[in-house]
Amino acid sequence: MNLLFEESGDFKAGSIMTQQGESYQVEMASGKRTKVKSKDALLQFAAPSPQELLQQAQAIADEVDLDFLWEVAGEEEFGFAELAAEYFGHAPLPPEAAGLLLRLHTAPIYFYKKGRGRYKAAPQASLQAALAGLEKKKQQLAAQAAYVDELKANRLPEAFRPIALQLLFKPDKNGIEYKALDAAAKELQTTPQRLMLAVGGIASPKELHYAKFLYEYFPRGTGFAAIDIPAAPAGLPTAEVQAFSIDDVTTTEIDDALSVTRLPDGKLRVGIHIAAPGLAIKRNDAIDAIARARMSTVYMPGEKITMLPDDLVAAYTLDAGAARPALSLYATLDPATWEVLATETRAELVPITANLRHNDLDELVTEEALAEGRGDYPHKEEIALLWQWVQLLEQGRMAKRESFGLRPEQNNRVDFNFYVEDGVVSIVRRKRGAPLDKIVAELMIFANSTWGKLMADHGVPGIYRAQGGGAGGWAAKMQVRMVTHAAPHQGLGVDQYAWSTSPLRRYTDLVNQWQILACIEHGVAAPLAAPFKPRDADLFAIVSGFDAAYSGYADFQSTMERYWCLRWLAQENARTVDAVVLKDEILRLTEIPLVLRMPGLPQLARGLQVKLDLLRWDEVDLSVEARLLEVPTAAAQALADLGDEEDDMLDGLGDAGAGEDGTEGEAGGQAAADATDDAENKPADAAQ
Repeated sequence: MNLLFEESGDFKAGSIMTQQGESYQVEMASGKRTKVKSKDALLQFAAPSPQELLQQAQAIADEVDLDFLWEVAGEEEFGFAELAAEYFGHAPLPPEAAGLLLRLHTAPIYFYKKGRGRYKAAPQASLQAALAGLEKKKQQLAAQAAYVDELKANRLPEAFRPIALQLLFKPDKNGIEYKALDAAAKELQTTPQRLMLAVGGIASPKELHYAKFLYEYFPRGTGFAAIDIPAAPAGLPTAEVQAFSIDDVTTTEIDDALSVTRLPDGKLRVGIHIAAPGLAIKRNDAIDAIARARMSTVYMPGEKITMLPDDLVAAYTLDAGAARPALSLYATLDPATWEVLATETRAELVPITANLRHNDLDELVTEEALAEGRGDYPHKEEIALLWQWVQLLEQGRMAKRESFGLRPEQNNRVDFNFYVEDGVVSIVRRKRGAPLDKIVAELMIFANSTWGKLMADHGVPGIYRAQGGGAGGWAAKMQVRMVTHAAPHQGLGVDQYAWSTSPLRRYTDLVNQWQILACIEHGVAAPLAAPFKPRDADLFAIVSGFDAAYSGYADFQSTMERYWCLRWLAQENARTVDAVVLKDEILRLTEIPLVLRMPGLPQLARGLQVKLDLLRWDEVDLSVEARLLEVPTAAAQALADLGDEEDDMLDGLGDAGAGEDGTEGEAGGQAAADATDDAENKPADAAQ
């Protein structure tokens, strides 16, 4: 006798060897023996053989008409043998009963399983819904296959056009479009990003990088909702100064301007004038919500995403030709010693007479020209006086920096400005520390330090950048962090440093401007009147949010600068290039700030200039492959013998993207970054 039984959801048949109580000993066709409980036994039969039964049953199951079977089944629960008698019209033969069982088992949308060999027909509504689902699934699979074929034929399916970016950066992985894109990419042995570029779903690698950033940081788009622009408070006094700004030619968010006034007693009064949107924007109003959501202007070569609406920027930027609302810091100086005799902060309207541009003046305003009094340019006398003062300011900072145990700051670094017009990029070298750079940087450091002290003296919290002073030794000194209380910035050589000079493009500066305005308006009552009170938890949240956003924006800026470096290589057909060794296997091209890693590079001295053959580069993954062509042996030996002092000087050749300002392991690097950032001469601003 043979036995058909169910085991682990599958049907099997074998010969019964013995039966003891509620179990059978069954031998399978393979010779293997198994124990089968009687509850799992479905059918005993003498013929045909177990193997033939299963073969015949499968053939019968394939011919069973499911719709007719469902009609025959009725609404009540049944056993498979009972239904087999109804369906075949006679007592079923073993292959017929087994065949019908197999068909019932493989049609779960028609028949619900109720037990071993027992089933119930699905209700008509449920069956129709399930069949409709199957048909839809079938159609989806057909559409998916058609999408794959189109993609493989280098065509973009029409359904992909409105969702091309979403498929790459925020896909529904259960959707047939994503499954088709993924399947086609795998078959073509490429990535979804490259495939989408190939078929025209994305116009260019630039758009790919930009879209990826927007999906993460600006999922609702970069535009601004319509909003009323608040006017500055009425009754602001007009300053008796002729102020001027110094910026890159492309800068539109002009945050700072300067003035120099000779007083009747022979003293000098230097004015540092900062755009004052904080006079009109109030904490928790609609514009504050916009600024806080963005935290900062986002810069990239050729473009930017502003923190504040264009109309508001236009109303408060320090454009020439009008008196603009500003927060002014005045320093009264003795020109004989350049000692700061007094400082004063005012909210006022400041007449802006000129917006000077680096592109026009950098070649005229050199250290040599200033020393000799050469040149003809606007505000020449004021610039010469400021140059004398800022050199002493820098010397004072360096002395303070050295008192913290840090080495002198290096000013031989090179910055690169990016200009993009109609898809053509220009990358211009600028040596950091040029006179106009230094004038703006030193005066912004002076303002940020002075206003940081003002807030601390009034017991008003602010947002400070601090470096050093921790308990972790040198490692702690290296870390620049944002805190809500006054603390030293050892790299800059100041006792406190609060970003306050760029309120049009950084939210931290806008917050600090509110706090400073409270100090000058309310005096000793400022802690009670300031928008942010001591130990305000929201201030800590702002610090955390700003750090995260600013870091992400900086990474994106670096990505886009690297992309434009690769575009420059293609544009200039650059194949043989000069590069400088930064360290180990890392080099940077001398003409542009493109850093590349060359595994297996021989041990070369830092700062050594070599010649490379660029083999290929990829604008999608931003990689570069190169091989070493030439190493000047004599120079290599000479540089290898340099002492520590000369080796420190080579930091000036470092990677512009290595740290916050490009230095690796140099505490002064952040000082330069913070100073340059406040000077608004960083490469980012050249991208406007």
